[in-house]
Amino acid sequence: GYGLNVSGNWHLASLCGNHGTKLVPQALNGKPRPPLRGAVRRTHHHSLQGDAVNKIRALDTRRKAAPALDTPTDLSTDAVGEISQKLNVVLADVFALYLKTKNFHWHMSGPHFRDYHLLLDEHGDQIFAMTDPMAERVRKLGRKTLHSIGEIARNQRVLDNDADYVAPEDMLAELRDDNQQLAMRMRQAHEVCEDGGDVATASLLEVWIDETERRTWFLFEATRKGSPDGH
Repeated sequence: GYGLNVSGNWHLASLCGNHGTKLVPQALNGKPRPPLRGAVRRTHHHSLQGDAVNKIRALDTRRKAAPALDTPTDLSTDAVGEISQKLNVVLADVFALYLKTKNFHWHMSGPHFRDYHLLLDEHGDQIFAMTDPMAERVRKLGRKTLHSIGEIARNQRVLDNDADYVAPEDMLAELRDDNQQLAMRMRQAHEVCEDGGDVATASLLEVWIDETERRTWFLFEATRKGSPDGH
């Protein structure tokens, strides 16, 4: 199982997370920041009082207790909110796709067992490798990421498959479509990063999109139907 502790580090042995931990809204220009609700309006400009050159969003020292999970960033508050929301939903999909890939890896059968079993094992490792840097990217921006399996289930768009038996070709076809959808959603998140000026997250997403498209390609070729010469 997977969980996220308060420090933002993923641990395989933890399922619980810290549900009681809440991020106190940071004051901005003396007014509380409203909580994030749904999609955040995109903006290319965010005016802060004070030094026009140094736009680092610092902790409000007037508070009795500074928000324990906040971190400084020169990105606008709106950009941080929207990017974090997009990443967290993608992260839920990545976890769901990881477990689904391992599910099919464990339950693979048939004459191509070895090839497909090893292929899905490789894909599972690659998918899981995205989870920690994706979650930590949200934390670097000063927001909270996923806490639990329940939170993953509430946000995932990748559909589970709990069938007792799935034919090998159906497994590969389903994962092919899931990976293709994941690449599309990552591109949507990339657009949000570009609008918000977050080049670091955009750079990470570019690598993950390429890896996801490679998995889609392999699964597509493995499920291709037609004459032996491919025509």
